[in-house]
Formats: sequence, C-alpha cells, structure tokens
Amino acid sequence: MSHDTQTPPAAPPARPPARFAYHRHTWKEIGHLLANLPCAIAGFLYAVVTIALGVGLAVTAVGLPLLALGLAGARGMGRSERARARRLLGVQVDEPSRLPHRGGFFGWLWAQLKDPVAWRSQLYGFVRLPWGVLTFTVTLVSLLVLWPVLPFVVRGLAAADRGMVRGLLSPSDELERRIAELESDRGVVVDTAAADLRRIERDLHDGAQARLVALAMGLGLAKEKLLDDPRAAAAMVDEAHGEVKLALQELRDLARGIHPAVLTDRGLDAALSAVAARCTVPVKVSVDLPARPAEAIEGIAYFTVSELLQNVSKHARAHAAAVEVWREEERLMLQVRDDGSGGARLDGGGTGLAGLAERLGAVDGVFVVDSPEGGPTVITAELPWRDRGPVRAA
Repeated sequence: MSHDTQTPPAAPPARPPARFAYHRHTWKEIGHLLANLPCAIAGFLYAVVTIALGVGLAVTAVGLPLLALGLAGARGMGRSERARARRLLGVQVDEPSRLPHRGGFFGWLWAQLKDPVAWRSQLYGFVRLPWGVLTFTVTLVSLLVLWPVLPFVVRGLAAADRGMVRGLLSPSDELERRIAELESDRGVVVDTAAADLRRIERDLHDGAQARLVALAMGLGLAKEKLLDDPRAAAAMVDEAHGEVKLALQELRDLARGIHPAVLTDRGLDAALSAVAARCTVPVKVSVDLPARPAEAIEGIAYFTVSELLQNVSKHARAHAAAVEVWREEERLMLQVRDDGSGGARLDGGGTGLAGLAERLGAVDGVFVVDSPEGGPTVITAELPWRDRGPVRAA
C-alpha cells in the first residue's frame, strides 16, 4: 500500500527591505542645493563689503591694503566652495597654485591685487546670490510638492552648479595648472639633487679619501725607514705608488659618474658607446641627431641610458641590447631594448625605474615601459629638445 504525500505550499516570498526612493548621491545634491542660499548670502555680502570698502577708500592709504586683504579672504572662500562641491557634488576641481612670495609689502600688495583666482572668487560670490535663491526655492518646492520629479530637477540644477564651479573656481588656465605641476616637480628635483650629493660624498669618503689617508700613512712610515732600512722604505714607496694608481682610477670613475669628460668633449654618440662597452651584454648604439642638445638635456639623456644599461646587466638576463637616440620635432627620443626575460615594472623590482620616471617627469619628460613577462623589454623616454647655447671659452 502506498501513501501519497502532499508537498505543503511554498511560503510567499518575503518583502524586500524598505529603501529610500532616491540614491544617496541625490540626497547629497539636494543638501548642496538647499545650502546654496545661506552660502550665497554670505559670499555676496563678503564680496560687496570688501570691494566697496577697498575701492571707496582707495584714495587713502588703507584702501588698497583692505582690498588686498579682501581678495586674500576670497581665495579662502573659494577653497571652501570647492571643498563643498567635491564633497556633495563629486566634482573634482584642482586647487590653484599659491601666489608667489615677492619681497616686501608692495610686492605682496601687487600680487594680491592682480590675483585672477581671487577676483573670480569674488565674481562667484556676486552671481551666486540669485542662483542660490533660485535653487533653494525650486528644490524646496520640488521636495514638498513635486517629489515624483525631484531627482530630475535636482540633477539638472546640480549639473549647472558643477559647471559654475568649474568655470569660476578652477585654476585660471593651462598655464596655472602647469605652474602647479612644476611646483610639485621642483620637490622631486631637489630630492634627487640631495640624493646625488649624498652619494658623491659617500663615494669620496669610503673610496678615494680612505685610500689617500692610507697612502699618507704609508708614505710617513717609508720616510721614517728611509735611513734605517732603505730596502723596506723602497718597498713601501712602491706599494704607495700602486695605491696612487688605484686612487686615481676611483677618482676617474667618480668624475665619470658626475659628468663624464667624453660627453662634454664628443657628445652622446661617443659617451653612450663608452657606456655600452662596459655593459655585460653586446649593445648596439645608434645616435641620429642633427645637432647636440642643451648640456642639461644631454646629461639627463646620458644618465638615463646609463642606468637602463646597468639594469640590463643586472636584471634582464639578456643576450643582446640596443640603444637608439633621435630627435622628433621638439623632443629628444631615447629607446633601450633588450631580449631578456621581461617583467620590468615602474612600481617595483628594485630596478630604479620609478626614480628615472620621476626625474624625467620633473623636466617635462615622458617615461614608458613595455616589458611583458618573457620579454622583450622596450623602454622609451622623451625629453624636451633645447638647442645648445654658445660655447663658452675655457
């Protein structure tokens, strides 16, 4: 006898959890639009009062300083508005560069009075009052009455707000952004120069200086034995002669690391050929330049290729390499290739590629690494071409 079993009916699906009708970004935009009115009133009053006082008292000794102080404060208000836009609207606006420090009171006064960032911040404070009234009113009415279309209204008003922030509170132009980049790059150049000076000091202290100290001590002992034991003194002088040769070689190597004489005398072709001859793998060098670039650019190109060939010797496990140097319009192009195992990266590996990229970036250069696992590795660098100045008399 069989018994039929009936499956109980499935329970109805649970209701999804309650959620807000609008995305959190929409609520951020609503908060920004509602805050426009008090911020706009504060900005408008600040702009009117500071400009009216400064211009009205310009005939006196305190007028222009008051106007300059008002413009300096306008920069701060612009900074707070950019921060509010970043936090609530998600708009990314670069911070303008700082005003250059000029000597004396009148230098500061003139820099403040002609600051375009501050004047645009004041203009922003003027035009924001009617816009703040409009956005506050429309957003509040839509929130209370027109809530079905609220997200669309808020999206349109927020887009206009983003455009106003980008137009009036962003850095003034490409030159302003370039100044900010160069200020950042200047720190890289200073750090690199300090590291090079420490390296040179360490090499002198641990190498040639220590050898010269030992040489002086050996010659002092030889001098004492010159009358009592001439044969031993002669042996010590002979040993000191060998130490002198080693010290001179170390000094030559150190000088080559600072700025090789062959680069100064004969240019990149001969200098890079000398570097390639010291590489542990065969290197083909091709330099096709119509003229020699500026000394600074030529030195950077030399040390870039030199360090890349050192990486080939130490890390690439290559059988051959090639170096090409040519000019393309207003750029000096460098390319180093090898048939090694690849895998070179800018973010690690102990090859110093990140440092090279920073050094080239500090002089408006470009550094590109193409090194898939298994090879080959192709590293391309670009430097700005600058014509060589007139040769100075020695």
